[in-house]
Amino acid sequence: MAARLDFFYFDAGGGHRAAATALKDVIEQQGRPWQVRLVNLNDVLGPTDVFRKLTGLGLQDIYNSLLRRGWTLGMSHLVPPMHRLIRLFHSTEVRLLRRFWASDPPDIVVSLIPQFNRAMFEAFQAVRAGAPYVTIITDFADYPPHFWLEPQPQHVIVGTEKARDQALDMGIGPETVHLVSGMILRPQFYESQEVDRAAGRVRLGLKPDVITGLVLFGGFGSPQMTQIVRKLQPLAGSLQLILICGRNEKLARRLRALRSRLPLHVEGFTQEIPYFMRLADFFIGKPGPGSISEAIAIGLPVIVECNDWTMPQERYNADWVGSRDIGVVVRSFRDILPAVDRLLERGTLGRLQANAIAIRNRAVFEIADILARLERAQSQSGLQ
Repeated sequence: MAARLDFFYFDAGGGHRAAATALKDVIEQQGRPWQVRLVNLNDVLGPTDVFRKLTGLGLQDIYNSLLRRGWTLGMSHLVPPMHRLIRLFHSTEVRLLRRFWASDPPDIVVSLIPQFNRAMFEAFQAVRAGAPYVTIITDFADYPPHFWLEPQPQHVIVGTEKARDQALDMGIGPETVHLVSGMILRPQFYESQEVDRAAGRVRLGLKPDVITGLVLFGGFGSPQMTQIVRKLQPLAGSLQLILICGRNEKLARRLRALRSRLPLHVEGFTQEIPYFMRLADFFIGKPGPGSISEAIAIGLPVIVECNDWTMPQERYNADWVGSRDIGVVVRSFRDILPAVDRLLERGTLGRLQANAIAIRNRAVFEIADILARLERAQSQSGLQ
């Protein structure tokens, strides 16, 4: 009988669903004899969403609205109250999850989300004691306490030494902490594609032989993209930009209406991020784990911002960029002009590109192998 795995995500941001979907796609491409179900935790825990009851908007909708508007200042101060609220409804969360799994629990639960792993673990163990519970940290590091990691007998999959050390320091057994080579990426980032960069740029209305930056701020874009274009105008003649606005059509219209001496191509929502990255020489954006990892996979150095407006769980990412010498970290994108000047100094761009190319992230395939070992051990133990 095929093993059954539940992958849990939610839609606060876009990275959790993207990681779950990418892992499922790889498993299916490999022909592993598993039944993988993607589960949005918000659908299971809907009755505990007090924000929807009070405002008519669910918690993930409020979170995404803040991201879309760039209202992220002070987010670190919101995390402790959020934890208290989650703990307040802990028993209800466990009850709803037990009910969800009661009639037909899976063989393995894989969580790709933070903050709810205590409730999910307790509920799953109540309906299937001893079955593997796996937390995949889709950030470069945990943001303790009670964010990704909980002191419970689970498997933890991490993509950096920092996250591994955090798990070990919490007392999670070293035999259940699995270090992989990075964050989960979609299979498209591993496909061998020969791209004629000069022709591709010309098709976008750009010059074929001018240094090209790709500006990307997740699925909702950012008002900072307009500021970045304006700040970089002095580099007209030596720089051009591809700006990807995601689902923010208002931002896309604003950028297309800008009077710019820099050649620009403005793109809305697209599934072709790997293609556009292959047309670029470097990346500008927020220090999200997915964006950084995607850029590095294509060999693009990154320019990212880190300050009080940066999401607290993403601040370590900027430290990681600096430690690996794969880009430039600025305090504010108001300083984007000197940052790009620094990137374009003789020899700098080539050195950073070589450092990025040297990072070999095979995490999505390594994770599939780890899950296969857990499934095999479970089968041999007679738990299935």
